[in-house]
Amino acid sequence: MKSRPTILDVAKQAGVSKSTVSLVLQGATTVKDETRKLVREAMAEIGYVYNRSAATLRSSSSGLIGLVINDLRNPFFTEFAALFQMELAQAGFATVLANTDEDPKLQGQMISSLVEHGVSGFIISPAYGDEAATLAVLDAANTPTLQVFRTLEREGGTFPLLAPDYLTGGRLAAEHLLEQGCRRIAFLGGLDGRPVTRERMAGYLSVLEERGLAPLILTGQSTRAFGKTMAARLQAEHPDVDGVICFNDLVALGVLAACPDLGIKAGPDLRVVGFDDIEDGQDSFPPLTTVSCNIPDFAASAARQIVAWINDGVAPPPEARSPVRLVIRASSRD
Repeated sequence: MKSRPTILDVAKQAGVSKSTVSLVLQGATTVKDETRKLVREAMAEIGYVYNRSAATLRSSSSGLIGLVINDLRNPFFTEFAALFQMELAQAGFATVLANTDEDPKLQGQMISSLVEHGVSGFIISPAYGDEAATLAVLDAANTPTLQVFRTLEREGGTFPLLAPDYLTGGRLAAEHLLEQGCRRIAFLGGLDGRPVTRERMAGYLSVLEERGLAPLILTGQSTRAFGKTMAARLQAEHPDVDGVICFNDLVALGVLAACPDLGIKAGPDLRVVGFDDIEDGQDSFPPLTTVSCNIPDFAASAARQIVAWINDGVAPPPEARSPVRLVIRASSRD
């Protein structure tokens, strides 16, 4: 007996990607009219029929949650993904994990694929770029979607957001460095103009403004390599800097790694504070002072909210901030 045509057959017939066919089936407005017509003609030619009721049934009862993460190479997100998956398992749900590697095009493809597999909801830490396309896919999916850590911005509201209290974290870090006697504090890392970068430096900026101090902001990739480069740059161009707040722990660990070769003693000469409290920071030399986002509690909260939304129709608030705390270690003390 001849098998029924699939979405892959439609894509092949039309000469487009499977994700494009999925967007057409979902009624996404981002697909060009000529592409939409091409896909519809291909469906008619091979006799493909979209079983919308079956798709709806799959979505409502699959027990699958799509977890879309912007960068699983970062231990911070890896820890969250593992803890979130365990929390969901206790609630009877399975997690389907997708790493977008900060690629918005790949992000759209992954979301479309997860929709095709009938996930009951999404948790997404989004990659930036081409926000309209990603939002269109999520809108068309009409599936409970909770953003975590960062948000895609648009006018007229967006999907609910759960994120750490970055503002308070930045304030705690800046106040601590001033209490330790720092007179010139720099902020390192985070791509310029990104909402999450603005949020993570906001507390730092507010404290310096209150004290009448001038900020020094050096943005860039949030990596160890960037941190190493910035340590050398600070020594060469800004030798008066005696404290740094880093966008994340990876940047901070890069700064610490570069200090010995530069003849800098992290702590006494340059006080360093990170953000995220990844495990590597406990074992660095010296151990890293950092803003902890309390990922175990954060993961449990995210899991509770998406499960309540799916099972009981209780949507999360438009925006919620989870508490943070400063973990003081040797990198910011004498």
